Amino acid sequence: MYESILIPYDGSDGAATILHHAGELAHWAGATVQVLYVADTTRDSVTVIKGNTVDALAERGETVVSEAGDTLDSLGVEYSTDVVQGNPAPTIAEYAERYGYDLVVLPTHGRTGLSRYLIGSTTEKVVRLSSVPVLTARMQPDEQFAFPYDDVLIPTDGSETAAHAATHGLSLASSLAATVHVLSVVDANTHDTDLLSTESAKAPVQPAQDAIDELVSMAAEQGIDTVEQHLETDSPVDGILDCIETNDIDAVVMGTTGRRGTERILLGSVAETAVRSVPVPVITVGSEDAAHE
Repeated sequence: MYESILIPYDGSDGAATILHHAGELAHWAGATVQVLYVADTTRDSVTVIKGNTVDALAERGETVVSEAGDTLDSLGVEYSTDVVQGNPAPTIAEYAERYGYDLVVLPTHGRTGLSRYLIGSTTEKVVRLSSVPVLTARMQPDEQFAFPYDDVLIPTDGSETAAHAATHGLSLASSLAATVHVLSVVDANTHDTDLLSTESAKAPVQPAQDAIDELVSMAAEQGIDTVEQHLETDSPVDGILDCIETNDIDAVVMGTTGRRGTERILLGSVAETAVRSVPVPVITVGSEDAAHE
């Protein structure tokens, strides 16, 4: 499924937890890992020590990636490390595309203080900018991430972007022999919930069911027969959160953009909100056009 994985890393507790998760994923896939530290050039980190000009962030980076390497060694994962300078979000996205990585793995927050850069806003920028799929995980003290994933949720709104993301999610689920959960949400924010209980409900509900049917057909074409269907009326993110809790979902795979108009679900803002809110790993996949730009 994955041959090369990029892990931007700052050594924080949250980053260390997701590093271990990414290491398990890489070990399962037989993938090589690139640990990347970005010395943030938008911050003043240059100082003079004994007459020599030193970039404190770059020096810190060398220590951080070495520590990450020790963790990956313990997991039996092949890896290399790199320390670069730049504006973190665009640097990470450009690095991933330039060197052809299959997946970027990021926590949704990072260290405070001198080496801080993997904060939520930076991660969300990477999600928006990256032509490479991005796995994010909201790092909270009481949250644990299980691998391999037994239940994978794929939200859809019937858009081409959602179908492109579903292709990735179905391949992952097939590789893991996981149960696929297909979800389409009729957005309660754009439809009158009283009308949804009447015959007029067919108007917004039918496209949502059609989107589910399309993904079920895609799953069948890949030989996946363990598929559960979910159609909900809610706000998009709340619908996703409810489905995760109700069905013990281990990971979510979703597009970063989607249908415009009253049927829209997978807007970029929804994907970014999911990245911040969802208590399991989220793999966001950009549009097929973006992947080839």
